[in-house]
Amino acid sequence: MRKLILPLVLLSGTVFGQSKLRPEIDKKATAVETKVIEWRRDIHQNPELGNQEKRTAKLIADHLRSLGIEVTENVAVTGVVGVLRGAKPGPMVALRADMDALPVTERVDLPFKSTVTTTYNGQQTGVMHACGHDSHVAILMGVAEVLAGIKNQLEGSVKFIFQPAEEGIYEPGVTTWGAKQMVEEGVMKDVDAIFGLHISAQTEVGTIGYRSGPAQAAVDNLEIIVHGTQAHGASPWSGVDPIVTASQIVTGLQTILSRSVNITQNPAVVTVGAIHGGIRHNIIPEKVEMIGTIRTFGDEQQELVHRRIMEIATNIAESAGAKAEVNITKLYPSTVNDPNLTSKMVATLEAAAGKENVKVNPPVTGAEDFSFYQREKPGLFIGLGGMKKGGDPTKTPSHHTPDFYLDESRFVLGVRVMSYFVVDFMGMKK
Repeated sequence: MRKLILPLVLLSGTVFGQSKLRPEIDKKATAVETKVIEWRRDIHQNPELGNQEKRTAKLIADHLRSLGIEVTENVAVTGVVGVLRGAKPGPMVALRADMDALPVTERVDLPFKSTVTTTYNGQQTGVMHACGHDSHVAILMGVAEVLAGIKNQLEGSVKFIFQPAEEGIYEPGVTTWGAKQMVEEGVMKDVDAIFGLHISAQTEVGTIGYRSGPAQAAVDNLEIIVHGTQAHGASPWSGVDPIVTASQIVTGLQTILSRSVNITQNPAVVTVGAIHGGIRHNIIPEKVEMIGTIRTFGDEQQELVHRRIMEIATNIAESAGAKAEVNITKLYPSTVNDPNLTSKMVATLEAAAGKENVKVNPPVTGAEDFSFYQREKPGLFIGLGGMKKGGDPTKTPSHHTPDFYLDESRFVLGVRVMSYFVVDFMGMKK
């Protein structure tokens, strides 16, 4: 027993060398809570799409400067990076929040409801923070104020990353995304570890969820074009039917999940979301186009699924006398929480929320570009509850919908846990 207990005691003393700052963080987090809610409501009422977050960026930059934090603007188009230097030497801890809204028309009747509209992909639409990025920004602004108030006690520095375009950019010629471009512009070069959170409208307030290792899926776009030979619908034998071939490919793709992927380790998803082909009831068309999405966990699984898609589509088409052209575009890699960092920070989560309120999440097939930061340095990405107490997650509107709603009562928990991450990691690196 002694051989087991001693390392744990030593680890606790090493990791939480600055845990004495927690009571002061709690006091300052409570004091800034009203501001956090006000910031969130202001940002919610004035949403901006990816790479257009100029008003939001100015609000952030002005606030950081008021705290004496070094500010760099226009990073990755509209991003803001602030650096708070502690009084003592130590690691650089990065904290990230995403700023962009979505092309969604809000239906929730709030005093701060968004009425902003825009033209998106040629269509008139509303603009709404339908994924909680407004709360992420407000929480991190609160963290900046809390930590600036104790900078003379910090054993290291803090980098605040306010990132544009987490939802992606859909503009001609644009081939990068917010976090990816942030990394390309060097924001992670001097960072030792990075932490982030995402609020969940379907998880009860006061709770925190985490998962070690692959936590959210990689996302890739799939396009398959099946080339056949056009013919009269009354004499299909005179051509090669790409519609029948495409149908067989769609069915064949489902065997990847049932026969090729080891689902006891990680799930995977291959979804065909649209099929377009033909113009008339009695004409067999020349080609059929299919588009879809791929979700995988980890590079090895991603490679397997991509290979099987290629094999199935091309071989089924060849067997029918057709030809399949397969294009897969990688978007975000899998969000992988560093196992070592995660295990050391579980106690931090429990200290912030209470052990009974910290849960291990199942893998999430949604994607997050926080993964680009984790490719550079150890990172931990957690979930923060935003559903009212006693709410039913099966009846609560999900993210990216017009009825998306957040309970603001425990935003302060987000401020606390992100601040705890900083001081605990600094203590760990002493």
